[in-house]
Parts: sequence; C-alpha cells; structure tokens
Amino acid sequence: MKIWSSEHVFSHPWDTVIKAAMRKYPNPMNPCVVGVDVLERTVDCCGRLHSHRLLSTEWGLPALVKAILGTSRTSTYIKEYSVVDPVEKKMELCSTNITLTNLVSVDEKLVYTPHPENPEMTVLTQEAIITVKGISLGSYLESLMASTISSNAKKVCISFWGPVCALVVTCQIKAVKFLVSEILLSAGLSFFS
Repeated sequence: MKIWSSEHVFSHPWDTVIKAAMRKYPNPMNPCVVGVDVLERTVDCCGRLHSHRLLSTEWGLPALVKAILGTSRTSTYIKEYSVVDPVEKKMELCSTNITLTNLVSVDEKLVYTPHPENPEMTVLTQEAIITVKGISLGSYLESLMASTISSNAKKVCISFWGPVCALVVTCQIKAVKFLVSEILLSAGLSFFS
C-alpha cells in the first residue's frame, strides 16, 4: 500500500474554485478523463449538494506495466461521491476505481476549504491510497501510480486556472452588462441582452 498526499492553495475564493471544480472535466490538461456521467444529484435538508458521478478514463499504460498486470485493458471507470456544503464552505470528494479492482485499488479524497487566514484563497488537500494486489512488483507499481497521481494533480491545479479564469471573466461581464443596463434604464433607454 502506498499513501500519497498533497496540498495546494488557489488564489481564488472558495465559491469560485468549487464552481470550477464541478466543471473540471473534460479538460485538455488531463485528457485521461474521457467522460463524466451524473448518476444522482440531490440537495439535502441542510442545503448540501450530494453528487454521485461515474468517470470514464483512458490510461495509456506502458507495455511493461500491462505485462506485469496481465491485462491489455486501459479504459477504467471510477465512482465519485461529493458533498458541497455552502454554509460550512467545504467540498469533500471521494473516488475509487470500479474497474480492475482485483489488481489495483485507488481510493482518493479531496477536500476544498477556504484558506484559514485569507478568505479570498482556497485550500485543496488531497490523499490517495494505492494498493496493488497479488503482484510481485506491487510496491514498484504503487510508487509508479503515486508518481502519476502527483503529476496529474499538478496538471489539474494548473488546468484549474482555465475554468476559474473563465468563470471570473463571465461573472465580470455579467456584472458590467447589469450595470450598463441599469444606467441605460435609469436614463430611459433600452438595454442589451
């Protein structure tokens, strides 16, 4: 078993980061996720958004790894559960693979919270527990997978800037349109849509 963990601080408020997190796939910075299906989405009596999603992934495994695992399969499915609590300002996401579970399990947990000292920033803590089963080079493969998860986490943090910036710009454009339309209305002129 290999445990990997990481922390990243985003220079954006929690609300903005969470909106981007919910839209992070598909993403050219992490093309391994090829599909996302929402299986269930509900809001509980406390106002928390619960989501259950199925992620379809395609991993280009090296030939040596395929030979060690004894499979040529590179497409996998991941179940993902998340809870977004807008009152506590916390998003918790847990995911685990549901394909190749006889060979490997990867259990990942992500938690997004406002930075304790600066509410205009958001802290992401990540942890993954990787277990390769019944293979003599299991610890080597666990380390290799931890390295891949680390590399992908860095890409995701970098690629977050695209959705975050797009979201911020969209909000700014809407705010400007609203202000302009209010000014025009107060002058008795029509506004644009």
